[in-house]
Amino acid sequence: MKNYAIRLVWFTTLFVFIFTGLCQTNALLPLISSLFILGSFLVPYMVYTVLNDDYETDKKFKDWYADNPEKHQLRKKHLHKIKN
Repeated sequence: MKNYAIRLVWFTTLFVFIFTGLCQTNALLPLISSLFILGSFLVPYMVYTVLNDDYETDKKFKDWYADNPEKHQLRKKHLHKIKN
């Protein structure tokens, strides 16, 4: 997912922001309609690509957040003391 899927997510996000901005202006209706039809295929394709990507990790849900694993361990110890 590091290359294609992430780039597709960024492209789709940029596309949605541009589409939203054009809807607020006096852009031509055929242009907005064409972008709407394109977006109707782009967003589901992005979701499908991200969900079917061959991304593997050694993290489990019990590992908590990668940026602060110590906090989870302290909380577990605290809850263990409360139960006993």
